[in-house]
Amino acid sequence: MLFLIKTGFTFKNSISFSNKKAGLAYDNTITLQDAVNKDSDGDGVPDWEESLYGLDPTKKETTPGTPDSVAIQKLIAQNQTEQGQPLTKGPENLTQTAKFSQDLMATVTTLSQNGGMDQTTASSLGDSLASQIQNTPVRKVYVLTDLKISKDDTAIAVKKYADALAVILQKNPTKNTILDILQKFSADANNVDPSVLSQLDPNIKQINGFVNDMLKMTVPASLASLHLNVLNSFERVLENLNDVQLYDTDPVVALGGMTKYNQNATTLLSDVNNLASVIDQKLKP
Repeated sequence: MLFLIKTGFTFKNSISFSNKKAGLAYDNTITLQDAVNKDSDGDGVPDWEESLYGLDPTKKETTPGTPDSVAIQKLIAQNQTEQGQPLTKGPENLTQTAKFSQDLMATVTTLSQNGGMDQTTASSLGDSLASQIQNTPVRKVYVLTDLKISKDDTAIAVKKYADALAVILQKNPTKNTILDILQKFSADANNVDPSVLSQLDPNIKQINGFVNDMLKMTVPASLASLHLNVLNSFERVLENLNDVQLYDTDPVVALGGMTKYNQNATTLLSDVNNLASVIDQKLKP
């Protein structure tokens, strides 16, 4: 879709769109979101979709006796018969990719129908969509109250904590590194092998074990914040890998996981090193 936006449309520049706090504005009075949701005849079907199916957006029944919403359902059923596969319509049980595609189609179609899709707008929309993929929301964040924090900050307590942490990090060793697996998955932009992603299962199991064990262990108060940083960094990487494995069924989510993995893996390494450094300092004679 991004490729089509940038290269596949005949662009016109007859309508001016400007950036406003409420979003892209059409004729400086109507936001792009309002234009996408506009339903002139009040039949529950937005104007852009009626026009896409060749219906009159100003009439509830383009064909007298047949509501436009019914006419669209018939066209979808006809397409299912001709194509031999169903077209999902509506928000129920949609993947993030399906929702993303529907929103994208609505936006692009609205802009094209109103003559507002020029090369600059297409590039801006593409950049915005890419940013949306790269900035997927964090689903789980642990806080200090989730930890078992001890007031005992003696060297003995810190040593006991360090030994317990070392045991956790040595659990469930894996044969392949995550980077090796991801490189096998995508040798280059033209060669992708989704079947390789199942090899991430041991790594995901290992990291999930780290998270669970770190939540259970007792942490000296002076190390709690550093411990929490490592815990949340493990959680971010875990979410990324689970998302990447959805490549076949939900590629938008998978792409989000891929774009965030390197950054989160680097942060994890930094957090682990910070914790180890403070432990070393506290255990120096």
